[in-house]
Order: sequence, then structure tokens, then C-alpha cells
Amino acid sequence: MAERLIVVGGDAAGMAAASQARRRRDGSDLEIVAFDRGHFTSYSACGIPYWISGVVTDRDDLIARDPATFREKFDIDVRLRHEVTRIDLERRTVHARNLDTGAEVREPFDQLVYATGAVPIMPDWADTDAQGVFGVQTLDDGSALRDWLDREPRPCRAVVVGGGYIGVEMAEAMLRRGLSVTLVEQAQQPMSTVDPDMAALVADAMRNLGIDVRTGVAVTGLETGDGRIRGVLTTGGRVPADVVVLGLGVRPNTALATDAGLPLGPTGGIRVDLRMRVVDTPGVWAAGDCVETVHRVSGQPAHVPLGTHANKQGRVAGINLGGGYATFPGVVGTAVTKVCDLEVARTGLRERDASRAGFEFVSAVVESTNRAGYFPGAETMTVKLIAERPSGRLLGAQIVGRSEAAKRIDPLAVALWNNMTVDDMTALDLGYAPPYAPVWDPVLIAARKAADALRAQ
Repeated sequence: MAERLIVVGGDAAGMAAASQARRRRDGSDLEIVAFDRGHFTSYSACGIPYWISGVVTDRDDLIARDPATFREKFDIDVRLRHEVTRIDLERRTVHARNLDTGAEVREPFDQLVYATGAVPIMPDWADTDAQGVFGVQTLDDGSALRDWLDREPRPCRAVVVGGGYIGVEMAEAMLRRGLSVTLVEQAQQPMSTVDPDMAALVADAMRNLGIDVRTGVAVTGLETGDGRIRGVLTTGGRVPADVVVLGLGVRPNTALATDAGLPLGPTGGIRVDLRMRVVDTPGVWAAGDCVETVHRVSGQPAHVPLGTHANKQGRVAGINLGGGYATFPGVVGTAVTKVCDLEVARTGLRERDASRAGFEFVSAVVESTNRAGYFPGAETMTVKLIAERPSGRLLGAQIVGRSEAAKRIDPLAVALWNNMTVDDMTALDLGYAPPYAPVWDPVLIAARKAADALRAQ
């Protein structure tokens, strides 16, 4: 009799696991069933703001593999619009409800992959039936917002609540669609994923683009009328709105896991081992935004919800399910984003992370250009490095700039991964030609300044 694998969650992690398991075990040996409550499989959630803005014109371009491909090529029984309501570990069954018909199903399993992703943080004031209030966590969410914007008679004023990755990307999307945009952020700066001095550069750039950035302001409620959103109420006053986009961050989607008794870590994510097996739970695996991993710099538990990690973790789980051997070694927290032509990147620890982890450190900030200063199109960028004292080991890096700035975070991420010191980095053999970099690349200048700061201590 074939072994049975049930996958809960049909996006990056879940379908990566299912696909890898299928590649290593044929259909007669392993039966795979995948449940997802939405209408889509394996899509790029990170691309949703760019589709809403119109930069990406076709929604299907965001879908890496559709359900038909999984069914026909991989022999995976994909069941969309099915919400898993219960996982019974003792009886080894999954209970699900068809959201279109209401029918209840129960399916047995030998192995289970839990890949439910993350859910948006939703305060009580966001609970409303009024039209014009949207989250953008899933492609279904994005489709609802895009359809509403295309259908409604020219909404003029958008309010984005939250200044993280989704918030700033959606502010750009609304701006590109011709709306006036206000971004409301409770913290003193947007982009709390970087240090305040770097986030201030982001806030200034957004204001220069015409976005009304209101920081240090908390939302207290929504104003509605005739079943529609009319405004956002804040500690700084009322902000008129025709559409509100919520970008308040996410948390691991672990409600089913908690009910089933799966172990959670201090970040709220599911505890897994290096092979993506749920700790102390035979036959159960977890991957993606619902799990907790380890930060390779601090050595502490971390929850970093990114598609890059979800795909890698799903692949690791699938290889192991298929009889191979693979591990997921942790993360350093590398991420990039943009607001129109401004690019923002980070990797490793921020100053407050380094302090919390107990490191002594120095910081170095430099301003340089993406190309030789005399070459047409040269743009400035600001690079910040954080290095351990006295060892000089790189702890973190941040970059804010225009045109070819963000991807310079990659050599810094590699340096972090390999425990390099800033002194080591001053001699890195990076590519040089006037159209692509100055003779001293911004990464090298920042490393040199950090090394000097260490010697000055």
C-alpha cells in the first residue's frame, strides 16, 4: 500500500515539499494530497504590490506553477478552496471543509507537512465590513484590492497603515495608480527593519515623492459611512480615505498547530530540527513562514517570513520525505525592497539586535556612489556596517540608495554567512568598471571605515 502524504498549505513551502518528495518517489509508492483555502498555488506574494500598481500587468505571471501542473506533471491531488479545520495526530487524520460547498472531508495520513504560512496582524479596530479596507497577504487578497480599484469610480485618497515592507511597497503601488497617499506608522520611522538613522533616509525620500508620512502616530479606529470607508482615526487626528491598506506585519499561522499540540518556540513559530521535522512529533514536518529558525549571527531563535526561506525549507523537507538527506542551516535576515526609485536593503543584526544579543560593537556609515563619480547616472548610496568589538566580525549591514544599491547587500550577506571580519572585507576582490562601481566600491569603503573605528577604540 502506498504511503500517504498530506500537505496543509499550497504555496511556496508546501508545494516545494510536495514536488521534491514526488521527484524522489513515484506515484505508486507515495500518494500526495495538498489542501489550500485559496484559489492559487505556488505564487509570488512578494510580487502582489507590483501587480496592483500595474508594473506587472498579468496576475498569472506571479504564479510559478498552477494546480493543473501539479496534478498532471507531479500527480499531486491539489484541493483548492479547502480549509483544514483540524489535525488529529492520534488518529493520523486531517479534517477539512470545502469553502464553496460546505462539504466536510477527512483524510488519513502517514506523513504531514504543515505549511500554513503567516497571517496578518489585525487589531480590533480593523474588524469592519465596510468596503475599501484591504490586506494584501495572499493573492486572493491582492485580487480583491486590484478588482476594487479597477471597478470603483476613481478613488482619490489612500491610507496605508504600517511602514514595514508591505506598507512602503503598497504606498508606492497606490502612488503609481495616481492616488494621494498617506502612510501612518506608530514607530518614529518607517522601515523598522533597519536602524533609525537609515530609516530616516527612507522617510525623507518618501516625503520627497509626495507621500504624506506620519510617524509616531497610532491608529485608533476607522470612520465609515454608507457601508464604505471614509477615514482613519489616529492619535494625530483624522485622515480622510477612500481606500485603506493594512500592512501591520504578520505572525506565524499556528492556530491549527496549537490545537494539535505541536510545539512552538519563543517567536511563536513551530519548532523544527535542521531537517524540518517538527520537534518530538514523528511523521510531521513544517516549513515556511509558520516555523521558527535560528539566526546564524546571534544564534537565537528567529522568525523571518520570506519566500526565499519558505522555498528552501520546503525543498529540504521534501528531499527528506523522499528518502534523501538535507538540512536548513538558518538565516542571516537578508532582505531588500524599494519605494519608487529608492532601494533599501539589510542583512544580519541591527544595532538594537546586537545589543539585545549581548555584543559589543562599532558602527560605521559611509556615503558613496554606485558608479565612478564622473560616469553618467552615478547615484549616491549610504552604507552602514555593524562590527563586533574587538574581533571585527561583521554583525550586520544596511544600504539605502538609488540605482544598483540594494543588491550590494549580497556580498555583505556572504561575508556574514562565513563569519568574515571587516578587516578581511577591505581586501575583497570585487568587480570594477566605471559604469558599475567606483574604484573603491561602497562595500569596501564601509569595511575600511569600520576597521578604522575598531582600531580607534
